[in-house]
Amino acid sequence: MNTFTSAEIAYFADQKLGRLATINQTGAPHVVPVGFSFNAELGTIDIAGYNLMKSLKYRNVLRNGLAAFVVDDVLPPWQPRGIEVRGRAEIIKKGGQEIIQNENVDAEFIRLTPQRIISWGIDTDPYHPNSRSV
Repeated sequence: MNTFTSAEIAYFADQKLGRLATINQTGAPHVVPVGFSFNAELGTIDIAGYNLMKSLKYRNVLRNGLAAFVVDDVLPPWQPRGIEVRGRAEIIKKGGQEIIQNENVDAEFIRLTPQRIISWGIDTDPYHPNSRSV
């Protein structure tokens, strides 16, 4: 079962870069740009990268399994749109190279399973978000 609308899935397909937020050991947020892929079969956001296993985001996910992810942009003249996904994050041991289609990317990757989705300017106008728990 897919938790995203068809318009949200199409939006993900057009995007290459998002931002992943995790929580460090002192409770402070850590936000970084990341490459990603929408996994249509599982309805998840899969995040891969170079030296992922050495990164703070990797350690944060291992420690507490929580993350948020945002992809957004602005169409002219001023039409913001985007998707925020909050949920459980886990480390998957194989497949990172397929997510970004690059053999130099680590095999391990982060899989974000949605618990809360907020989108704006995709299925709705930019000022009336579509928010739901899944």
